[in-house]
Amino acid sequence: MSSLKRSEKNKKKEKSFLVEVIEIIVIAAVLAFALRTFVIESFWVPSGSMLPTIQLNDRVWVTKFSYKIGEPERGDVVVFRPPAEAHAAANEKYFIKRLIGLPGETVEFKDNRLYIDGELVEEDYLGDDVYTDNFGPFKVGEDCYFFCGDNRTGSYDSRAWGDVERDNLVGQAQCIYWPLARMGGL
Repeated sequence: MSSLKRSEKNKKKEKSFLVEVIEIIVIAAVLAFALRTFVIESFWVPSGSMLPTIQLNDRVWVTKFSYKIGEPERGDVVVFRPPAEAHAAANEKYFIKRLIGLPGETVEFKDNRLYIDGELVEEDYLGDDVYTDNFGPFKVGEDCYFFCGDNRTGSYDSRAWGDVERDNLVGQAQCIYWPLARMGGL
């Protein structure tokens, strides 16, 4: 009888261990899903539109809560869902570009320089030899943003398809994490 009790006890231990493992896996999956959905997500950069800041095939961490608790600022590097016409043309679900124009502002490029509401804006993140076609003036809509790639001659951006509604912002790119040699903040 005592060996029967021991056998039942061992089965209960095995069963409780299995239940614990399953619980841990479920909790880990739920936490991973919540983190990815609401906090931070990794994005792969499939184009050279943000050269030299972000290289082709870099991987970046994007904080998804940034614009839920704060306002987007000029100069932020942002991941967003593109307007339908841009998505159809580029066949990309997400774009990563630099925020150039804020709601209600007028954006214009003249002689390789950016002007916002007629005032010259210094773009320290760009190299000295940047060429930009003349563009604009373009009035950014309310609750919308104007984006450009740092590689102005090789970027499909707001100059082609207009502004992006705030609801389409996914989050702010914070840092490059891969390749390791390029790891650093944006």
